[in-house]
Amino acid sequence: MNYEPISSITQLKQLQQQHYQELSIRLKEPSIQDEISKYHLLVCSGTGCTSSKSQLILRKLEKEIKKHHLEDKVKVFKTGCFGFCKLGPIIVVHPDRTFYCQVELDDVDDILEEHIVNHKVVEKLLYKNPLTQEVQEKIDNLDFFNYQQRIALRNCGVIDPENIYEYIAMDGYKAIANILDNQTTPDSIINQIKESGLRGRGGGGFPTGQKWEYARSYNNEKKYILCNADEGDPGAFMDRSILEGDPHSIIEAMMIAGYCIGANQGFIYVRAEYPIAVDRLKIAIDQAKKVGLLGSNILGTGFEFDVDIRLGAGAFVCGEETALISSVMGLRGEPRPRPPFPAEVGLWEKPTLNNNVETYANVPIILLKGSDWYSSIGTEDSKGTKVFALAGQINNTGLIEVPMGTSLRTIIYEIGGGIPANRKFKAVQTGGPSGGCIPDTLLDTKIDFKSLTDIGSMMGSGGMIVMDETDCMVDIARFYLEFATDESCGKCVPCRIGTKRLLEILERITEGKGELEDINILKDLCNNIKDGSLCGLGQTAPNPIISSLNYFEDEYMAHIKEKRCPSGVCNSLLQIVISDEKCIACGICAKVCPVDAITGERKKPPYVIHQDICIKCGACIPKCPVDAIYKR
Repeated sequence: MNYEPISSITQLKQLQQQHYQELSIRLKEPSIQDEISKYHLLVCSGTGCTSSKSQLILRKLEKEIKKHHLEDKVKVFKTGCFGFCKLGPIIVVHPDRTFYCQVELDDVDDILEEHIVNHKVVEKLLYKNPLTQEVQEKIDNLDFFNYQQRIALRNCGVIDPENIYEYIAMDGYKAIANILDNQTTPDSIINQIKESGLRGRGGGGFPTGQKWEYARSYNNEKKYILCNADEGDPGAFMDRSILEGDPHSIIEAMMIAGYCIGANQGFIYVRAEYPIAVDRLKIAIDQAKKVGLLGSNILGTGFEFDVDIRLGAGAFVCGEETALISSVMGLRGEPRPRPPFPAEVGLWEKPTLNNNVETYANVPIILLKGSDWYSSIGTEDSKGTKVFALAGQINNTGLIEVPMGTSLRTIIYEIGGGIPANRKFKAVQTGGPSGGCIPDTLLDTKIDFKSLTDIGSMMGSGGMIVMDETDCMVDIARFYLEFATDESCGKCVPCRIGTKRLLEILERITEGKGELEDINILKDLCNNIKDGSLCGLGQTAPNPIISSLNYFEDEYMAHIKEKRCPSGVCNSLLQIVISDEKCIACGICAKVCPVDAITGERKKPPYVIHQDICIKCGACIPKCPVDAIYKR
């Protein structure tokens, strides 16, 4: 692709109109009577679908289109994450917006022959609702998307993230162009961000406009813009998907932030474990430089701004901004006491503005549509939308974006499609390792910063893990404490030693060695760690224990007093037994037992599992023809 420098704001506007015409095929749905003359096939090229061989499908589509001389009828594009990750690989056919899921290489011929040539939908590739079994054809009609409002994710699944002109077609770089054209004052822009009510989406929820105002207020000839893309929560992939599907939106937002606080250099700190996101960022930065939207004299206005990438090594603590700043400078990623805050003393001891990816993704659209538009979405305390990575025991796993104020029940049962196999919902963990476990009695809680905090959880960066009756809440708390202990940088004693002591107590309980006094020790130690830790990792590490004790103390008691795991998860407390009433003494279970723990005489029930020998592998359970073997 040839990149010609964009030397003026007028030229940028002309490019927007020119490329919008091509892109409009994806944005308009024709009437049934309209003759379809050209198709766009959008192939999901996010991490999830790529791991399911979507790029092989894309290349085969390109090859077969050329082979059958269909270039005038159809074009193939890679795009970012559609969000419905469980159903990948995904292809959406425009302009009719047909949603094809779980596509395989062998399906390429059917799509081209049936849909492109004969204008017929390939029925076998359509989505089927897991609860109603209803077949749904168009992406707009899928239950998964009905309750969503995509703002931060507005371009993901719509544009080719490796083509700057497609971002420009979607009003990309228009916000910064308007600012430079109208010579809008930084204070005016910051006021718009403040009036919008945008709060940080990285976990802290600090008002974004106020943070920008602080960074602007410190006078220094050198300032920096920092983007936190160090996404470390287990099961979280919000920031990664935005970088993979719409990297230019982050670059533009950083430019706007640089204009506001007086900075001309930005850094994006991204995990090295995100190779697709890193590659897309590199491509986007390179393209922006080639057309003159990064560097000196941007759009002929004299404004200067540049962006570089810094790779993180995967330390969870580097999500904390002072640890992140240390890592960007090449130092050990450790937090430091605050104040001074980074807005005053940040990178190389210069004023530094730090926001996370999702926060930045909202900035250009707020300035284009207005603060009143954005603040009309959400709740009084929490404006706009929030992106969540929905995972765990849920039918529709994936990436979602909902207005603040949406209930947990709506997310889990309407968007998420409920619990697999009609099992009973037990809890949902929001906020990742730093969040809390929310029981079924609080499913009607509205998603916003205050409501989640009030019930002992938190918004966090957007991880949302659903648990059902097969999950043990004590083991869940142990899992998150193990993560927090492993990720502690070790700088402060409460976190370094305190989380280790918490983990040891939880391990004792799950092994059947817990005592009643452990409950009080857990509660006291949790409070001490929260009060004494240096940074957010330690201060919030006890949250999974505190919330699970509040709502599921009966499970802790079962482990301690009865030496029993009600969910059958904790192996040390688990027993696999044979029902006396159901056993038919066929002997199959004894044959499959790898340690000869099962004895009996054929046709003389019951057979017996010797608990002192049994290794609890469960190999006998699925082999029993009458379901007489179970865990307890």
